[in-house]
Amino acid sequence: MAQESGGRGYVGGPRGPRAPGRYARHVRVRVIELRILGAVLTGLWIATFVVILFGYRPGGPLDIVVGLAAAGPIVIAVAAVAWPPVARSGRAFSATAWLALAAILLLVPSIAGIVSQLQGRGPQTLLPSLEAAYPWILALLATGIYAGIGVARRRLGDTTGRRRRLIAGIAAGVVMVLVAGSAFAAAAVVNELALGNRPANASRFGPTDPTLEPPPCDGTLDVGPTAVVGLRMDAAIDGTMTGQVSASGVRSGADFRWNGFAATRVRLGQVGFARIVADAWELEAPSRWAVVAPVQVSGYDLDRQLVEVALTQDNRAVAEDHGLAYIEGARARHCRIPLDGATLRRALPEVSLLVGATDISRWGGELDFWVFADGQLGQANGQAGGSAVDLDPKALTAEIRFQLTAIDRGGQVNVQPPG
Repeated sequence: MAQESGGRGYVGGPRGPRAPGRYARHVRVRVIELRILGAVLTGLWIATFVVILFGYRPGGPLDIVVGLAAAGPIVIAVAAVAWPPVARSGRAFSATAWLALAAILLLVPSIAGIVSQLQGRGPQTLLPSLEAAYPWILALLATGIYAGIGVARRRLGDTTGRRRRLIAGIAAGVVMVLVAGSAFAAAAVVNELALGNRPANASRFGPTDPTLEPPPCDGTLDVGPTAVVGLRMDAAIDGTMTGQVSASGVRSGADFRWNGFAATRVRLGQVGFARIVADAWELEAPSRWAVVAPVQVSGYDLDRQLVEVALTQDNRAVAEDHGLAYIEGARARHCRIPLDGATLRRALPEVSLLVGATDISRWGGELDFWVFADGQLGQANGQAGGSAVDLDPKALTAEIRFQLTAIDRGGQVNVQPPG
């Protein structure tokens, strides 16, 4: 087994001592590699900081403070770049490198998830549950220990025993994590408590009364008697976007009218559907409403159809509870269920604007939905994907994503016939 020389600048082993110059180059290479890992961690934490600082806007008094508090991990990661946790033995070097890689592997999907979350204008609670928080906690802890080992080596010097340096490094890392994590958590919690003190009807998404508890995921779920509805969808093949649809309108009971614009392989131009009692219309290009049979617009009433088809009691019996969230100040429960292509097409027939009559029954994905304190659906985000062979014989995979909102539920809405 190799032995580290106390002060002669070489390492002895079965094959004899290494030359001082060769060993010094070997250490320098390791330092560079560890600094690169520290730089990657720094970049990821900077990305997290930027996303929260500019994307987190639930409307609380400390929105900016929460964003600034997210800078703590950056300082920790920068310390790992300045003082990398140099390990002389190969085993210790591998363990240290894997510590940084573990933090990187946790951060990449977590950042993607929070970007999607904040872009969706939806769950503004950053860490609504332990399930959502633990990847961030583990990533921060790994970053802290990685930096702490380097700081301890810098402070104690190479002559101090490895065990003592390791213990000191872990302790320093834990302290840095507690300071950075506590500052961020305190700011976020205070901000969200302030959101809970808003007037009871201050949000277009639903009640903001902090004494009202949203029903559980498998509990009561309904649609508002009226709603202002919105829908955004897009499709991609092998990661390249192939179409988008954006629409908005109103619904009152079973009557509805909405219109928007589609830019897809199937349709280019304005789109729209309407139904009032027994009369129905479809918007044809460029801007002419045509009378159609009511069956042709069946299921196009957005939030009602989604609840009646995809969010039935049976489907929600296996829903994952992702905790409570604030959406523009309104308190909601974030839930998730699996979604297959056949259910997606029945629950949201508007997907035909993206993929036409293509068979998507074998596709699979997830449907996230938010139940507000009034027991009503206010927002749903979903995605489903599968084989793209029916859309493009040369492609591998295809995906559909959508976001549906139903706001100002129960407000005064007048559905006017087209024209």
